[in-house]
Amino acid sequence: MQARRANGANALVRSGNWNDESPTGLLGTEVHGKRLGIYGMGRIGQAVAQRARGFNMKIHYHNPHRLPPEREQGATFYENPDDLLRVSDFLSFHSPATPDTEGFLNSSRIALMPDGAIVVNAARGTLIVEADLIAALKSGKLAAAGLDVYPNEPHVSAELRSLPNTFFTPHLGNATIETRNQMGFLILDNFDAFFAGQQPADLVT
Repeated sequence: MQARRANGANALVRSGNWNDESPTGLLGTEVHGKRLGIYGMGRIGQAVAQRARGFNMKIHYHNPHRLPPEREQGATFYENPDDLLRVSDFLSFHSPATPDTEGFLNSSRIALMPDGAIVVNAARGTLIVEADLIAALKSGKLAAAGLDVYPNEPHVSAELRSLPNTFFTPHLGNATIETRNQMGFLILDNFDAFFAGQQPADLVT
C-alpha cells in the first residue's frame, strides 16, 4: 500500500479534487522484482515470503536458525542481520519481542539499508526505535513505512502520524473472520488436550 502511495491516492479521491493529470503525480515504486528482507522467518515470515514470490520478489531473511531447504525455497539466509539490511529494498518484521530484538532497527542499522527502502512492521512495535524511524522518514533515507504495531499502543506518536510517507493500521494483522475463528478453535483444541491428560500443543509458559 505504501509503495503505491495509497494514503495520498485515497485522500485525493475522497477530497473531490482529483484533477491532476501530471505524469509525476503520486509516483510510487514497484514491488515486482525487488529484494524483500524478512526479519524472523517463522510461520508468519514464511507465509509472507510465499506471497512475495507472487510478485517475483527476491527473498532474503535472518532467523535464529537457518531453515531446511524445503522450507527455505531458494531464499537467501543471513546469519548476521546487519548483512540482511544491506540488501533489503523492503524490510518486513516478523519476530517476537525479546531482549535481543528490542530496538533492533535503530539509526545505525537504518544507515546500512539502501536509500529509499520501505519498512513494514506487523510484529511488535518495540523492534523499531521510533525516533530513529521518524528521522529516517523525514530525511528521505527511508521512502516510507507501513506499520500495524507501535511501542505505546494504543497511543501513536503525533509526530509519526503527521508524516505523509506512512501507512497505519491499528494492530489488526489477524483481524479476519477466518483467522479469529481458527484462533478460537485452537484454544478449544488445547483445552481438549489438557482435560484428556495430554500436553496442549500451544503452551504459553
